[in-house]
This record gives sequence, structure tokens and C-alpha cells, in this order.
Amino acid sequence: MALFVMFSRRFFCQKSLPIKTIGAAAAAAVRQANTRYRHHLIPRFSHLLHFQTSPFAFKIGSRMSSSPEGQDMMEVLACNSNQLADDLLSVGSNTAKRQKLVMDYLKVADRDGKSVAAEFPDGLDWFNVTEPLTLQGSLRGKIVVLDFFTYCCINCMHILPNLKRLEHIYPIEQGLAVIGVHSAKFKNEKDSNNIRAAVERYEISHPVVNDNVSAMWRKLRVQCWPTLMILGPRANPLFVIMGEGNFEDLKLYVGSAIRFYREKGDIQSHELPINLSCTATLATNMKFPGKVACSQPTTVGGNHGNDGAEQLFAVSDSGNHRILIIDASGAVLHKIGGKESGFVDGNFTKARFNAPQGVAFLGQDVVFVADNENHAIRRIDLKARQVSTIAGNGTQGNDRTGGKSGRDQVLSSPWDVAVYTTRDLDMSFHVDESSAPPSKHVLLIAMAGIHQIWAIFLEDTIWWKFKKYDAGACVAIAGSGHEQNRNTSYPHSAAFAQPSGLAINREAKEVYLADSESSAIRKILLSDGKVMAVAGGDRNPVDLFAFGDVDGKQYAAKFQHPLGVAYNPLDGCVYFADTYNHKVKKIDVTTNCATTCEFREANGSIRCFSEPAGLCLDRTGQLLFIADTNNHELLVANLSDCTIRPVKLNFCVPEELDSVKGMSLRAARPIQLHRGSAPSSVHLTFNLAFPERTTKLTEGAPQRWSLELPSTEWSSESTKGSIDAASDHSLNLLINAQLTSSTSPSGNGNEETARTIALNFKLNLCEGDVCFPKEFTVLLDVQYSAATDDGLPDTVQETYVVQLSRTKVALEQA
Repeated sequence: MALFVMFSRRFFCQKSLPIKTIGAAAAAAVRQANTRYRHHLIPRFSHLLHFQTSPFAFKIGSRMSSSPEGQDMMEVLACNSNQLADDLLSVGSNTAKRQKLVMDYLKVADRDGKSVAAEFPDGLDWFNVTEPLTLQGSLRGKIVVLDFFTYCCINCMHILPNLKRLEHIYPIEQGLAVIGVHSAKFKNEKDSNNIRAAVERYEISHPVVNDNVSAMWRKLRVQCWPTLMILGPRANPLFVIMGEGNFEDLKLYVGSAIRFYREKGDIQSHELPINLSCTATLATNMKFPGKVACSQPTTVGGNHGNDGAEQLFAVSDSGNHRILIIDASGAVLHKIGGKESGFVDGNFTKARFNAPQGVAFLGQDVVFVADNENHAIRRIDLKARQVSTIAGNGTQGNDRTGGKSGRDQVLSSPWDVAVYTTRDLDMSFHVDESSAPPSKHVLLIAMAGIHQIWAIFLEDTIWWKFKKYDAGACVAIAGSGHEQNRNTSYPHSAAFAQPSGLAINREAKEVYLADSESSAIRKILLSDGKVMAVAGGDRNPVDLFAFGDVDGKQYAAKFQHPLGVAYNPLDGCVYFADTYNHKVKKIDVTTNCATTCEFREANGSIRCFSEPAGLCLDRTGQLLFIADTNNHELLVANLSDCTIRPVKLNFCVPEELDSVKGMSLRAARPIQLHRGSAPSSVHLTFNLAFPERTTKLTEGAPQRWSLELPSTEWSSESTKGSIDAASDHSLNLLINAQLTSSTSPSGNGNEETARTIALNFKLNLCEGDVCFPKEFTVLLDVQYSAATDDGLPDTVQETYVVQLSRTKVALEQA
């Protein structure tokens, strides 16, 4: 088999490679090739290497051992590709010359290039397509970009926007097919359900295959994440690009290949069987919630006191690209941003985020947001109802030092934020605390994209080693930028591996961090920047494969890609989301011993999480709030009795008003209920009717509904489901409510009050040979009247008819 491979110049010349390798041996081979061939280059295209397939012998998730033959082959390929990169660099921005160089390369590559022997094995799970794809079948006649990725990898995430841009420039009918080949690092990532959730969470619209045994990885000799392999229309290999930040090269290679093979008549314009995966429920009105934070009372003298202010919680509703501000009961006080991504400052309706993650309060009225895919830090003023940007400009940066402020300072995938309060670290001493200078606020940032911890100094501040920073300065304070698990006394020589969660121990002046790719919990001393191990990971700083699910002390404990962390001063424990083990665990900070927490639901069963990513404690330290990401829920666990329950969100403004799609239908008369000592029940029946005889529910298409209840007083056995297109087209619901006088909003139970039940429908219909969707919400007002003392429950039955046609949606009340 003849393989012609090109690597980007960035891969060879950059000191810190933006890639993840299978193990230390591969990293060493890459470094060796970089050094050796920087000064020993073969003549351009003097020979294109021919070799026979001889796959490396290695396993995913362990160190790789490669054969000498395989290593030599990779070195020669690196040499050839580096020469081409030098040629492209030498012509600068001269587009004609750059295209000619690549076209000349393609002519030679096509002349001798044979099809790869590799093919997607049978039985693999595919996403976003209705049937498996094959290189020699459905993909023949396309320029195919194989994106070898694993969904934990931040560098792989950085590739996705570039692939979207490329697909927009060259759609499928013009000859480009992008295929995500998922080759897992973690055991959890081999599960198809988890991959499906990641595909939706990252809004991947091209086909993805779960290569859970890494067959294609081995056959095509892939060595690191991310790797892009570009194949010609015969599945003949053309280019390989390793690492991120290579969009211009990628666009040049793909565009040149499409033009080259179109002139030869080899490009085919057929479509692929695309069908986007969609699994996220709308019943909770959240989609992949990422992080949660509790408001802090006003600071006095640098310490947090209890000023009696109401507790607020900020939730990053990441999949809906917005921030929710709720109270402890679940009432949604503010919805900030929209369900469509964007990068816009302004009022709460106008503002837009892009997959926001970390949230942190400053006092009661300000929330900072790690706007992850906008590569920015945003500030929410709850009083002024305004969103502003305090760092980042919406594009990914590679600055590992910082020092600028506002939009002048570029960032890279900030994943979490935390507010630290400190006095100037200038060795000053004050006998009279009342005369001491005021405390300063420092916003700490887990910069996952470049494996560092950054800070924004919100006031002029004297920091470590008596260095002074002006207000607004945004700088790297810890981490070299190398992806490692290296602990040192010197913050800038330490190294992190995709830090994704922060929690501050104010008494000890420490910040704990979830270092996801080392599968460890670590800490930084905020007095001097010393970086120390807490639990998990491995003593070897370059071993990022020391993961598992083991309780124990320090390095004996094993976790799997933790993302969220919270410190509880009440019991001296760090609670963290052991995300890929689908668990919540805690570490006693005095012993560094980690144990698994078990929480039981109302029916006595142990709660099963699905990739939880965010945690926070309320001010009492008794309640732990958990963002259960892939279950699209916010939960609250009582640490005193280990019970857990969902936080049912109550949108004060009906949720459908926040959507650009659909319409609302309000019933003509309210449901009447009395408050009393006995629970009430409401039986609801919805019948779908079709005034046009040819209208019907589309067979085989999803017909979904979801239920929103007025408050936590209400419950139903099911809050989501489907309607069977072949049934009698009816939906029956039983809703229970405990409406006692003590729960009256007015406090006395004598005034009439109203709440609203909302039932969302997402239906697919057909009229003859025309099919169309219908999305609408039925709003049922509930009227609470004065309490009764007869001890008898209210039982109410209501029947509604929904008239559906292509031009009409109407609600009738029987």
C-alpha cells in the first residue's frame, strides 16, 4: 500500500504540541522526529514512500510500543511532510503558488496511490446517519476527512468548529464527507449512549462511528488525538494533519483535492443518509447543564458572613446556550441568553452565549461565566440586567502568558471560574483590622484549552512575589501549558491536564481543581502558588492514563475524568463529580482519602448519574446541588441523610415564550382546585383530531410530549413520553398536588391564586405526500381557591381536543 502523508508545520515546530498521544513512547518518537528532521530534510517529492501495512502493536488506554519498522516509517513520512510545509511557508501568502505546490503533490500522490485496505468493521454503532457508511461504497467519489477523536479531549473539541466551517464551504453534494471516528481514551467513552450524548452536546452534524476497538486507528497507524486523515475518492490516502490550529492548511488541502479530482471526473454528488441524533429531553427545560454555583453573602473584612440575603443559584444550561438564575425552590428568576448560540453582549434577551460552562457569583448581584466555545469570560449584572465581556473576543487564542485586558486578551476554552477574596500580598501588618486596606477580588479561571490556571484581577492587586496587577489584567498564574500532572513549588513550572473545575477553601487559602485528563484532584496554595496533589492520578507527571474507579488515599485512589469540584467547610471535604464513572465522590482534605457517595431517591433506590459535571453547596453546607449533565437534570442531595431529589424548575414566564419556534394555546377556562389537608388529583385527557381527512401522524416519526408542572407541590408519574401514531391519538395524564394552606403564595391560604400547567407537543404529520412538523404548547391555568376543612381530596377531570392540520392548530375544551 502506498501512503502519502502530510503533517502541518505546527506539528513539527511548536514546542508544546496541541495533541494527545497514546503513551509516552509515541510522544518520545514524535519529539525524536521533530529534532532529527529539523536539519535533515530530503529533497521535495524526490520519492514518495511506499510501504506495506504493518500496524503498530499497542492498546488504547495504555502505553504504546511500536515496531522499529513502524517508527522508521513515521519518521520518513514526517520528513516528507515537513519539506512540503517548508515549501508552503517559503511562498508566504501567495495563493497561486501555494495551490500549485499542493496540486503538484496531488499529481504524484494520485499516480501511485492505492486505496487503503482498511474498512469500517461491521457491527459498529453509527450516529447522525440511518445506515453504516463504507469507504468503498457510500463514500466512494468523495474527498473524505476522517477525524480521529475522543470526546474528552479539549484539542479534539477545538477541531470541531473548523470542520463545521469546512463543511459549510464544501457541502456533501460538492464532494466532501467528514466522518468522525471515535477512538476512546477512557473506558466510559466506549459506550455508544455516552458518545451519542457527546455528539449532541457538541452539536456535531456529520456522521460519527463508534470504533470501540480502535480498528481503524490501528489499521491506519494513527498515533494521537486529534488526527485528520484526508482520503481521495478511491479511499486513497492524501494527507494527514495532527493537532489543532490547522484550518488554513486543511482548507487548502481539501479544496485542492476537490478541484483536482473534479477535473478527472472522479467526484460524485450523491447525498449521504444523514439523520441527526437527538436524545436530549425537554421535560426539565434544560439541555446538558454544565455547572452550578451558589450566591455568596456580602464579604466583611475579607470573610464571608451571613447577611440574610436570599440564596440564588446560577446554572449553565450549556446545551441551550444560556444561564439560568433560580432560587432554592427551583423558581427561575432570570433566563439569560437564548437557545441559539452566539457572542453578543446586552440585555438578558439580546445576550448570547456559546456552550457556557463555569459560573461564579460575586456577592448577590454579579455572576461571572466561562463562555467556553466563545473563548471568553462574561459578566452578568443581575440588577442592571446586562451582560458584558471582560476577557476574550470570541476566537480561540494560544497565548500562554496574558497581561492584556478585555477583548484584547484572547483565551482558550475557559471551563470554570471561581471568585477569590484577598488582601494585597505585600507583607503588610495591621494591628487595627479596621484600618486594614480593603479586600480585593480575583477571578480564577480553569483554562482547559491550554492546560493552565489564569486570573482576572478585578481591582489593582499585589499578588505573588509582590507583583502588582492593574484592575482588569488577565494573566496566566499557574501552569506551563504542557499537558501533564506535574506538581511543584513554582506555579509556572507546574503543569495541568485540562483543568475543568475550581473550588476555593477560603480558610486554608487554597483552590482545589478537577484536573480531568490526569483523572486527579489537585490544589494550589493561594498564598504563594505552590501546586500539590490531593488524590487520584499518578506520581509520574507524564502518565495521563492512570484512571479507574477505586476509593483510596492520594495516588491509590483512581478516578475517571472528573469535571466538577466543590469544597464544604462544614465537614472539611472536597466533593467532586467523578464524571466518567457516573459518580459523586468526596475527599477528606486532612487525610487525602477519597470515598464514593451514595444518595437514595424517594423510592429507596440509589441514584444513578450520567456524566455529572458540576457541583456546589448551599450556604449551610448541608445541601449539595449536582448538575447531572446527560440526564438533563439539576439535583439536590441532603448530606445529613444522603437523600436526593430533582430540582423541578418553575419558569415564571412560560418557557415557550423563550423559543422562536412553536405557538401556545391557552384553555378557555381554568382548572379549579381547593386547598386542604388531602391531596388533589387532576385527570387530563388530550385527543388529537384531524379536520382534514388526509392529515395523520407520520408513521415511524417521533411524536413527543413533555410536561411542565407549576411548582414542587405538583407531581406526575411521567413528565415526558411519546404518542403512538397507530393508536387512538389520545394522551391521558394523572397529576397529583398537595395544596395545603401553608404553601399558599400569600401565606394565609385565603386568597385565590393561579399557576399554569404547560404541555409541550413536538409532532410530525403528513397530508398526502407532504410531511411537516408541528410544535406547540397547551397552557392550562390552575385556579387555587380558599382551603376546605372537609378532609376530602379534590378530583378534577378535564378533556381537551387539539385540532391539527397543515394550516391550523386549535384547542377545544370539552
